[in-house]
Amino acid sequence: MNDRNFTRSDVHIMDYIGEPAMLEMAAEECVELSHALLKLSRIERKENPTPVTREEAFKNIREEWTDVFLCCADELGLSVDWNQKEMKRQRFEKRWEEAHEVHD
Repeated sequence: MNDRNFTRSDVHIMDYIGEPAMLEMAAEECVELSHALLKLSRIERKENPTPVTREEAFKNIREEWTDVFLCCADELGLSVDWNQKEMKRQRFEKRWEEAHEVHD
């Protein structure tokens, strides 16, 4: 190695593969996360049996979420819009309340 102080934060995948390929990678990781979530939902519903255990499924979800969050979101400079998150929470609460008023 040379004299340069090299750290992992110096490495950016997008510098090597470009933005279009990084977007494709992000999409693929999101699909893998979706599959992992669907697998856990099958386990939770106890329908459409799978040989994967709940613990394995949750481990896979965590792994795929990490890939999406760290590898893709970080590389693409994405972050959470906290205002949007709050507005969505408020809309959900309103719909929930309205749905329960109809059933009461």
